[in-house]
Amino acid sequence: MATNRSRRLRKKLCVDEFQELGFELNLTFKEDLTEEVIDTFLEQFLTEAMEANNLGYVGGDDYGLVCLDQRGSVSEEQRASVEAWLKGRSELTDFTVSPLLDVWYPETPINKA
Repeated sequence: MATNRSRRLRKKLCVDEFQELGFELNLTFKEDLTEEVIDTFLEQFLTEAMEANNLGYVGGDDYGLVCLDQRGSVSEEQRASVEAWLKGRSELTDFTVSPLLDVWYPETPINKA
């Protein structure tokens, strides 16, 4: 693959200085929860943790990818805010929040800015 790309192409491909960061999320719910409780949790998660931090969530009710709801990267502060919100939830037995990663090319290392 060519490495001598124009700025326009780098932006279109979301590479180099246009790399976009996000993180993966795994949720483990308590086994005795009803569907209504899980739905309420997910609604609150989307409103209080995602929308409040200008983030978007793509995935299911137990696994997904969190990215910015517009072009750009999730900050470490936004990631920490979501993690803190999840720590305060009694519906979960466990959760994992990955380190920041390239949302378009997860195998690509993060650029040092």
